[in-house]
Amino acid sequence: MSAQPVPTTAEPKAVPLPASDAEAVSPGPAASAATPRRVALVTGANRGIGLEICRQLAAEGVRVLLSGRSAPAVTEAARRLASEGLDVEAVVLDVTDPRSIQAAADGIGHRHGRLDILVNNAAIRVEPYGCGPSAQPLALWHQTFATNLFGVVAVTQAMLPLLRRSPAARIVNVSSLLASLGTHSDPASYAYSDMFKSLPAYSASKSAVNAWTVHLAYELRETGIKVNAVHPGYTRTDMNEGAGELEPGQGALTSVRMALLGPDGPTGQYVHMGRQIPW
Repeated sequence: MSAQPVPTTAEPKAVPLPASDAEAVSPGPAASAATPRRVALVTGANRGIGLEICRQLAAEGVRVLLSGRSAPAVTEAARRLASEGLDVEAVVLDVTDPRSIQAAADGIGHRHGRLDILVNNAAIRVEPYGCGPSAQPLALWHQTFATNLFGVVAVTQAMLPLLRRSPAARIVNVSSLLASLGTHSDPASYAYSDMFKSLPAYSASKSAVNAWTVHLAYELRETGIKVNAVHPGYTRTDMNEGAGELEPGQGALTSVRMALLGPDGPTGQYVHMGRQIPW
């Protein structure tokens, strides 16, 4: 999910990723006994970008665990993807509930034994546009951080033992361009405006996700686990009230590409469509 357009200011640096967007969504080879099917967990995945991440990963031959807090919603979303011939399983997971997180981790460990990909996609934007930063109620800050930051940390901590069992795990934290302090402080940027300065909690929560990404990547630097943050692009989702420049399938591309990184791919970076974004 993302609540902002792509900037037209600084040209970000290229990052070595898969050769094309088509590669990220084309059907992958079937798993064999020698190369077991990878297992991916995607949070906040019953609609929007999360649902498309699930669809594209499954099309690559990944077994996808589609998660969300509503059992009927994730069951229906998984059923829809399964009807397309995709290997998708529903998992009930509320990222703000420690018991739900642990139950999900225990269930994944019991059924699959490991986790190869974690996409922390679940996020909310509850602040109304048009309100000054100092006027946004503190309760909305707490609510935003509970999902957007603490949920990411809690889910990652619970899933790390399973990720460590993978020979080459990937963690993708879905961030936002509004996480970029450089973008926010540039008078030439779109974010230097009343509209986007009315989302201080959302922006700060995503900046904190970027900081968590860097710290975790450092901790795991000597392992096979790669950790990156992504900006999906200004995508037409419910979070944006239908506004945006990209369709959800396009907004999913960067997350999928980073989830499928090869051994020479980057870690500890903040990217959009193969290019680094200024912090």
